[in-house]
Amino acid sequence: MITVIGQIASPLVGSSPYRIGQDGIARVLPGTGGIVLSHRVGDPCVGLAGDHVEPGVSIRHEGRSIKGERDGPNQALQTLTCIGNAARVISGPCTGKAGVVTGKHGGIDTVLVDFPIEVLRRLAVGDRIQVYAYGTGMRLLHHPGANVTNCSPRLIARWGLFQDQGRLAVPITHVIPAALMGSGLGKADVVRGDYDIQMFDPASVRRFHLGTLRFGDLVAVVNADNRYGRSYRQGHVAIGCVVHGESTVAGHGPGVVTLLSGPQHAFSLRQDPAANVARILDIRTVAAPRAALPLAARERRWQVSALRPAISSH
Repeated sequence: MITVIGQIASPLVGSSPYRIGQDGIARVLPGTGGIVLSHRVGDPCVGLAGDHVEPGVSIRHEGRSIKGERDGPNQALQTLTCIGNAARVISGPCTGKAGVVTGKHGGIDTVLVDFPIEVLRRLAVGDRIQVYAYGTGMRLLHHPGANVTNCSPRLIARWGLFQDQGRLAVPITHVIPAALMGSGLGKADVVRGDYDIQMFDPASVRRFHLGTLRFGDLVAVVNADNRYGRSYRQGHVAIGCVVHGESTVAGHGPGVVTLLSGPQHAFSLRQDPAANVARILDIRTVAAPRAALPLAARERRWQVSALRPAISSH
């Protein structure tokens, strides 16, 4: 166990406020960073009027190092932190309050931490949060085919994993084909960041029940090899945690942080709607999955319904 630290990161907006969607529509939406009060781990992550929403608190080490890489401190925060690690506020009015790491987000390079709502309301951008990083380098000695990354021992102990005729039985909520995975592919490692589930094909959203995805759901990506990077490979599987919300931008969608990966014959996937880190780690009660349309599809349906009275009046 080693400590790493970050500050609550401010949301960032570029010189243009617009995000151009895969459908060609420009939208102004809340996105990454800050303290999200409306959504926490366990809540639905599809159909929100937002883009890459990060539930709870987003932290990043904003300082620069005089040794090695200039952003080395934040790379350490990203690399060593594991989902399920304990976190503690060490500055501001909430000093001493405890939270739980629920994700990492590549590109924006943040770590996501959940706190009780009464703490979230009192936290401020810039408050410092220390993470007790524990889990990097873990191996499952009886399952050498299962590569472990980004996963705390606490999550492994509580997940409900068991041995099934020599395979590792893993509870998950969804099975997702690797063909749907987008942003984040091709990275040379999986210990930092995530990769995204594309939700632009309505038939795939219906077939794989993607409208029911929640922050914290544990999902399996089939025909994906995430042992030494993210790539398509038949006969392999990657199992991870949904960490951020959907996006209308091409190639993007709900983000998945890899926890387990290896040959498919090393695993026995068990679908379980309760396989969500909010429940597994006793963070909060999780509502039953409910289907929602992705934001762009919701807008299209709304526009069609709004036009119908005008059309009928003619």
